[in-house]
Amino acid sequence: MTSPYYDDLETRAPEAREGALMARLPGLIAHAIAKAPGWAGILAGVEPKSISSRKALAMLPVLRKDDLRALQDERPPFGGLATIEPGRMGRLFMSPGPIFEPEPVRENSWRAARAMWAAGIRPGHIVQNCFAYHLTPGAWMVDSAARAIGCAVIPAGIGQTEQQIELIRMYKPDAFVGTPSFLRIIIEKARETGADISKLKRALLGAEALPPSLRKWFLEQGVQTVLQWYGTADLGNIAYESEAMEGMILDEELILEIVRPGTGEPVTDGEVGEIVITSFSSEYPMIRFGTGDLSAVMAGPSPCGRTNVRIRGWMGRADQTTKVRGMFVRPGQIAEIVKRHPEIGRARLVISGEMANDTMTLRCEVDATSQGLAERVVETIRDVTSLRGEVELVARGTLPNDGKVIEDARKYD
Repeated sequence: MTSPYYDDLETRAPEAREGALMARLPGLIAHAIAKAPGWAGILAGVEPKSISSRKALAMLPVLRKDDLRALQDERPPFGGLATIEPGRMGRLFMSPGPIFEPEPVRENSWRAARAMWAAGIRPGHIVQNCFAYHLTPGAWMVDSAARAIGCAVIPAGIGQTEQQIELIRMYKPDAFVGTPSFLRIIIEKARETGADISKLKRALLGAEALPPSLRKWFLEQGVQTVLQWYGTADLGNIAYESEAMEGMILDEELILEIVRPGTGEPVTDGEVGEIVITSFSSEYPMIRFGTGDLSAVMAGPSPCGRTNVRIRGWMGRADQTTKVRGMFVRPGQIAEIVKRHPEIGRARLVISGEMANDTMTLRCEVDATSQGLAERVVETIRDVTSLRGEVELVARGTLPNDGKVIEDARKYD
């Protein structure tokens, strides 16, 4: 009987994991500065030896998608962030944006094997890989992980439902890996045609939301294990579900921070914010990469025995930029307003009314009403956004813990 864990790293003491990650940080920073001109520019003046704690890491800038796109335009193809030449990589991809990503020459190069192992995929299994193989890396994340485990892979891709069902009928794969929507299409088509796909007992799903009702439906159709994983084309696998299905467990090769949207400031555990990841890839290091996705850290280890940090899964997008009276208002501007007034805890800009006749109200959590604070914040809103706005002071804990700093509540009909 094989272990339920991919390796011993998954069950080590949290203190040992944290110590090991922090000990590796200075070397990662030094390597990135020395070998990647883009990182040398971003981290100019940083002494690598000083970056050996979360507090020190949080002082570094967050790199977001828009920054990455601009860097790649300046220094094609990878923005000067890769430490080796493109010709020495394994595969070269282009995701929507466009954003260009490399795949290093390495077994399990996107670190997705842990997610597959947690879903019960084992050596000798057959995996029907239904992510797209064309240009984007999703399918190759699964492919390299399955091969590292010792599985055969059906490079099925997406579409051609009848052929997919014929593949399942003939090869009898043990697992499906792809999107929830496509698995549903396959199951419904198989029921319609009477095809026997009962050997398909495991599903590892990603790239889309998996509502509880849909997971329940898959289980009712005979798929015994239905788990999710979460990753990006820039980083590979970030987190995955285990059989406990209580949150998603962080990969062992990453440092996770949850920051207030529009800033690089870490929030307290349990508060919703943007997922920021530091990856130890030697060929394409990512240091404080802002994914643009919202989530929150969950308390305690998973009941499955894995001890790494858990997150609540994908909870929306952090970029809540919206247009008010012809002007863009961004989360970073709300953060700047709050920064100028230490009395404020969290804040949320609510845009209401009708288009072309809208109002902005900044709801600010405070301990007690400070004399003249609302009036001062009104002036700061005008200074930072060039727009008029109202201010509502509320008690701490009043605002929803959903990661939103800009709420568009206007009527569009």
